[in-house]
Order: sequence, then structure tokens, then C-alpha cells
Amino acid sequence: MRDDSHLSLGWILVIALIVVVLLAILIGAIILLIRLFRVRRMLTELGAGGKFAFYGALIYTIFPIDLLPDPIYLDDVGVLTGALIYLSKLAAKHKATNNQWLYAQRRGG
Repeated sequence: MRDDSHLSLGWILVIALIVVVLLAILIGAIILLIRLFRVRRMLTELGAGGKFAFYGALIYTIFPIDLLPDPIYLDDVGVLTGALIYLSKLAAKHKATNNQWLYAQRRGG
């Protein structure tokens, strides 16, 4: 008689692949969260929009109620990526504005 109580090799490989993918997504979310914290030091210069993007992404990532269940971190990764893109563009805009002001000061204008 055949014993069906054990998982077949195919199912074990599928489960292992799912675990690896979930771990990769979790590591990606952690890396994005670390990058977001590095941008935090510029928040005072970026104004209310920067603070809202930073704290909104942070709260969404930590808050237990998500669009997708917590083992699936794709929504968290998307929110963190969007916040980083927004904050990066805001910082670049702020830097360009500062550079124009400094250039005008150097020229005497």
C-alpha cells in the first residue's frame, strides 16, 4: 500500500520556493525601511509634505492592518518605495533651490 501521509518532493520544493520568496520580500522591506530612516534627517528641511510621506510610510509599514495580509509584504514595499521616491525628488528640488540661492549670493545678486 502507498503511504500518502508524507509530502511529495514536488510539494516540498514549492513550499521551499515560497519561503525563499517571502524572505526576500521581507529583506527588501527591511532595506527600504532602513533607507527611509536615513532620509529622516532631512525632514526638517523638506517641510510638511516630507514629514507626512515619511511618517505615513512608517506607520503603514508597522500598522497591523494592511491591504494584503502581513506574510505578503508587497504592499509595504510599494508604500516604502513610493515614499522614498517622493522624498528623493523633494530633496533634489530642495537642493536645486538651495544651490540657486547660493549661486545668486556668490554673484552678488
